[in-house]
Amino acid sequence: MTYEEVMQQLENMGTEQTKKTFLRHGASEPLYGVKVGDLKKLVKAVKKDQALALELYDSGISDAMYLAGLTVNPKTMTKERLLDWVRHARWSMLSEYAVAGVAAESPYALELAREWIQAPEETIAACGWNTYANYISITPDERLDLDEISRLLRQVADTIHGEQNRVRYTMNSFVIAIGSYVTALQDEALEAAERIGKVHVNVGQTACKVPPAAEYIHKVEAAGKLGSKRKTCIC
Repeated sequence: MTYEEVMQQLENMGTEQTKKTFLRHGASEPLYGVKVGDLKKLVKAVKKDQALALELYDSGISDAMYLAGLTVNPKTMTKERLLDWVRHARWSMLSEYAVAGVAAESPYALELAREWIQAPEETIAACGWNTYANYISITPDERLDLDEISRLLRQVADTIHGEQNRVRYTMNSFVIAIGSYVTALQDEALEAAERIGKVHVNVGQTACKVPPAAEYIHKVEAAGKLGSKRKTCIC
């Protein structure tokens, strides 16, 4: 498919209802309002053309940018391009999911996660925490820096309630990821979750809720999935 053909498909797939939903979640124009499930119908075609995937992100149109995150090969991404991607991720669906997923599977996962969580910009810091959480979810425990993760857990417990809105959300997700995917640190994650308590996040005019970290971790354990790593965090 050509760039023009993909963009025409996206425009045809978009609906006003989905667009309104995305806008309530913090999206901004330009976007067509294409559901993620519909975006996935184009994945196979775009994956065959990596130059096209990169061009889609550069379009600045939210739906095309997310599709780029689903189709680009993270192993071929340069650090410079990932830095560009995160700077242009205008809202949570792009920064916390599309970019964070690609960054987590790139050769620069830890380097960028460490850098981004220190950023003053809300979208970049939130991306950093989700990048690290995603990295944890796909990386064998023996390759993880457990001491660093423990230190970050303490940082989250100490600072989460004073952080920016979406950073609070992704910090909470970071605690959940540790408790769910790193068996050796489950107790520490649960202790941090109990200490943190309820996390308040302004999710706008949506029905979204912040999952209680301890409750979520216990559900993963009850399902017998504690420590089960994912094959990919791009979805």
